[in-house]
Amino acid sequence: MNNHTITAKDVAKLAGVSQSSVSRVYFEGAKVSEKTRLKVIAAAEELGYKPNEFARSLITNRTKIIGLVMKGVQNPFYPQVLKQFTTFFKAHGYSVLFVHTNNEEIQKEDIENLINYKVAGVIITDATMSLKVAESFQESKIPLVFFNRKLYTDNFFSVCCNNLNAGRKIAEFLISKGAKDMIYIAGNTDTSTNQDRQKGFFEVLASHNIPYQKFSSDYTYEGGYNTALQIMEDNVMPNAFFVGNDIMALGVIDALRKNSVTIPTTTRVVGFDNIDMAGWPAYELTTWEQPIVEMVEQTVNYLLAEIHDYTGEAKALELDGRLIDRQTT
Repeated sequence: MNNHTITAKDVAKLAGVSQSSVSRVYFEGAKVSEKTRLKVIAAAEELGYKPNEFARSLITNRTKIIGLVMKGVQNPFYPQVLKQFTTFFKAHGYSVLFVHTNNEEIQKEDIENLINYKVAGVIITDATMSLKVAESFQESKIPLVFFNRKLYTDNFFSVCCNNLNAGRKIAEFLISKGAKDMIYIAGNTDTSTNQDRQKGFFEVLASHNIPYQKFSSDYTYEGGYNTALQIMEDNVMPNAFFVGNDIMALGVIDALRKNSVTIPTTTRVVGFDNIDMAGWPAYELTTWEQPIVEMVEQTVNYLLAEIHDYTGEAKALELDGRLIDRQTT
C-alpha cells in the first residue's frame, strides 16, 4: 500500500480501535488511554501513516509551522541562521515559514500571513515590531522570540550574543596588538546589537585614553566599502578598525586593498559574526564569533516548551561568543 493512500481508517482497522481514537492520538490535548495510544502508534508505523497536518490545524487551531521574520537577507549571517533554524525544527517535526520584510518594522501584511497560517510560534530576527503587535501574539498565546536582539523591556523572551562584553574584549585585543587610535564603523545605530558593541568598545578605549572615531553605515558590503573610501578621503587612517559586522568588514578590506593600504601592517581590521566568508583565504578576517548553534538551540527549546505548555515566560538571554584571530590583525 502506498503511503499517500493510507488513512486513519486503515490505522484504526489494523489497531482494532475506532477511527476517532486514531484522531485523538494525533491531536494534542485529546484524551486517550496509553494502551490505545501504543496500539495506534504501532499500527501507524507498520503502515507508514502520516497524519494530515492541515486537518490537525483545523482542530487544534495551530499548525506545526514556526514563522521566522527576517529583513537582512543581504547579510550572510542571517541565511546561516535560517539554515540552522530549519535543521533544528525539522528534527522536531516542525517546518519554518520564512517571512521577508522590506521594512525596518514588520508590516501589517507580514503579521496577517503568520496568523493566517496558524503558526505555532514566531521568531523575529533583524526587524522591529511594535509593542501593540507583540502583545497581540501574547494575547493569542503564540510564543514569540526576538533573536539577535535585546529588548529593553521585561515582557518578552530574547536571545542574543553578549555584545557588550564582545565590544570590550575586541578593544582589549586591539590594544594588546599595539593599536594607538581606532575607528568603529557602526551598522544601524538604533539597534541593541550595535549599541552594546559600541558601548563596550568605547568604554575600554576611553579607560585607556585611546582616541577613537565613529562612522555610521548600514550592515552591508557596499556600506563598509564606501565608508572606508570616505575615511581615506578624509585622511584619518587609524591603527585599527572595528567593524559592526563581517560583511561590512569585507567591504572595508577590499576598499583598503584597492588603495594599496596593507593589512595588518598599516592598519588592522576586526569584524563581527564569523560568517563563512570571513574564513575564506581571500580575507582571513579576524572576527568575533557569535554562538549561533547555542543561540538557535535556546530559541528552539524555549519555543517548543511554550508550544507544549504556554507560560509567557519573559527573559533576556545573552550568550558569550569568542574571538577568532586570523590574518587581518
